[in-house]
Amino acid sequence: MDRPHLLTELVDEVFRLNAVLLAEGDGLAAGIGTTAAGWRVLGLLADGAATVADIARRRGLRRQSVRETVERLERDGLVARSANAADRRAPLVALTDRGRAALRDIEPARAEWAARRSEAVDGEPLAAALDVLRRLREASPLDG
Repeated sequence: MDRPHLLTELVDEVFRLNAVLLAEGDGLAAGIGTTAAGWRVLGLLADGAATVADIARRRGLRRQSVRETVERLERDGLVARSANAADRRAPLVALTDRGRAALRDIEPARAEWAARRSEAVDGEPLAAALDVLRRLREASPLDG
């Protein structure tokens, strides 16, 4: 099989895997009262406050979907917005104490899930797959 065909097959498989991982993520995140999308935002904010645009860019998501997720997380008391001295139009979003607790609470389930799922592939091919996916993303002119 030539490289373009292999790449097409890989992309198709990534799309199918993404659907599976989102469903599994939703199942895990339900334990802390959110969705996979909410969990991804909370995880990014563990490193510190960010604007909606920053979150969207770093997670490869649309601003509108991030804004909706942040609004839901804020209603649930998991994040809070505050003034941004660098740009008054773009408030900073940060974890609340409840949001930090939610991330701590989900960690055992995440670790157990990752251990169980990683049994399907040895470490070396898993590392190679990670490298290939990163290189393909970094080669895109849309990677930011």
